[in-house]
Amino acid sequence: MIDVGRVTDRWRRCGVVVRDLPFGLLLAVVSLLPALHGKGTQVGDLPIRSFDALALVAIALESLPLAVRRRWPAVCLVLVSFGFVLDQLRAYHVLASNAMPIALISAAAHLERHRRVTVVLLSAAYVLLALALDRLGAGEKVEGYVVFYLALALAWGIGVRLRSARAAEAERRRHVAEATRAAERTRIARELHDVVTHHVTAMVVQAEAARYLTAAPDRLDATLSAVTDTGRRAITDLRHMLDLLKADHDADVGVPAAGGLRTLVEQTRRAGQPVEFTEEGGPAESAGSAEFVAYRVVQEALTNALKHAHGSPTAVRVRYGEKEISVEVSTDGPGSGTASPGGGGRGLAGLRERVEAVGGRFGADRQAGGFLVRARIPAGNRS
Repeated sequence: MIDVGRVTDRWRRCGVVVRDLPFGLLLAVVSLLPALHGKGTQVGDLPIRSFDALALVAIALESLPLAVRRRWPAVCLVLVSFGFVLDQLRAYHVLASNAMPIALISAAAHLERHRRVTVVLLSAAYVLLALALDRLGAGEKVEGYVVFYLALALAWGIGVRLRSARAAEAERRRHVAEATRAAERTRIARELHDVVTHHVTAMVVQAEAARYLTAAPDRLDATLSAVTDTGRRAITDLRHMLDLLKADHDADVGVPAAGGLRTLVEQTRRAGQPVEFTEEGGPAESAGSAEFVAYRVVQEALTNALKHAHGSPTAVRVRYGEKEISVEVSTDGPGSGTASPGGGGRGLAGLRERVEAVGGRFGADRQAGGFLVRARIPAGNRS
């Protein structure tokens, strides 16, 4: 059995000249059939001449150059034009003379330079052809020559239209590629923000607290150990994310680090933030990117709690439903005011974009001296 798909794939990998050659060969062979003698394009009214050696030359010039009509459109157009002129002056009117409009369309669609000069030269050549036919007694009226010229101009216009459509498609693809790259840069920047900001904030808060524990060596050692562990976790998470950005990495992005939310909450507690964690249900197998988005919402909310409400009681509630994951993070007050890295509000804006991108709802409000972050994320979305 012939594998049609494999044959088609190999044919598409062939050069454009090889793919265009069969049409020219077929046109040449068909033009040699006696039944089709005189069935080609006819300008003027000269009597049809029988085949001779020059007829074979005309057929070859009109049909075979079609193989290079996309690779070298100017060469194709010149050769086909010479063959067409020979065919009309000798009055063979072979079927291959119908290649003239094809050559014009190809030239208009693929010719890169000297397009206006080409049009002027072709027009001048057509006028000379019309004068020569008239001297040979073609008996064609001026209106007939004009109509045929307009038909040739229409063929050129079709090629121009094809060229414009191809250019518009290339521009559209370029814009799509640029938009895709921009979206990917935004995604990478958002991931870096989420990972780096959370870990660095925790490390800075722990380091600030360590300054006041010099009189308590045991607590100081525990705090410095927590800073070290947080730094190592940051490096691990960054390596995980960079691995996901490799071109040969096919796995979907998942919740970084084993333990998920509980590990994240425990790390925040070690940074000195009292966190009450409530988790209802468990993530479904079809949660897809919803679980990852929920993780990022909790991470960013806890980062803001460390920044702006350090020491304030914080509550994290996550409920896994059949259709959505609900996340709620709240603080009871402004906290101790311990210095922490500042932020430009990009985290919450990024969270809103991330949640809305999967069809969810996101809200962040102040309440009684603290803040409340809510998110509802539809389950079943693939990252």
